[in-house]
Amino acid sequence: MIQVTSDSTCDLGESIRERGIEIMPLSVILGTESYLDGVNITPQDIFAFVEKTKQLPKTAAPSTVDYEEFFAKFVNEGKTVIHVNISSKSSASHSYAKKAAEQFPGKVFVIDSHALSSGQGLLIMKICDFVENGMPAEEIVKEAEKLIPKINTSFVPDRLDYLYKGGRCSRMAMYGANILKIHPLIEMQDGQLVAETKYRGSMQKCISAYISDLAEKYPTYDKTRCFITHSSADKELVDFARQKVEECFSFDTVLETVAGSVITGHCGRNTLGVLFIAE
Repeated sequence: MIQVTSDSTCDLGESIRERGIEIMPLSVILGTESYLDGVNITPQDIFAFVEKTKQLPKTAAPSTVDYEEFFAKFVNEGKTVIHVNISSKSSASHSYAKKAAEQFPGKVFVIDSHALSSGQGLLIMKICDFVENGMPAEEIVKEAEKLIPKINTSFVPDRLDYLYKGGRCSRMAMYGANILKIHPLIEMQDGQLVAETKYRGSMQKCISAYISDLAEKYPTYDKTRCFITHSSADKELVDFARQKVEECFSFDTVLETVAGSVITGHCGRNTLGVLFIAE
């Protein structure tokens, strides 16, 4: 039997329970207090902390020992584990999980998604599809690794305050963007976040242009599913994004998920992304 697992940055929402995925939470540190992502902290806690302290929360990956204990539970039940991590260029979580897996040769496979949030989640969902189709673990890992370069992980932030606080843009860029209503496209390239196209205007106008650009850039894609993932964005914006996606694409399923505390802590409120697998 195969057990699919992930760290908490996959932002899969209800799909975690529905697909039987087990989660290893990262830690979120607010001042002197440490919390577990997705367990005892919410994005609203992040917003309140940043508003009060003007600082971003810190995050910490589970240790190698944490991962060993996590994997051991499933291996002792006779299961083979396929574990998917946030990009190794964004967190030490992957390296610690990889090290822990050495204690379970042939029983624990660890995959670097080279993505984050529901980009990572897309890979996990495909792995769950493979498991349900009866594919053996070694073959699943090979097929999953082929998909990694095809995953579109991108989003558009409302404001750049959080990116500035995290050292991902300059003060000048932040002020200019906020004043001129510039919203950059942030996307994963080779496992790390890169700022690309700059959209200008209201968030709705920018999201419309962003989704249109995605449709032009990826004329062929895996139609199985798409994620609209956001950091507590306004309902009107999410509804608009869904309508635009349905106009521009033909996905079998469009899933909406809210980013967890780790991802929210880096991008801020009202950030929205449309994520899917290209062909």
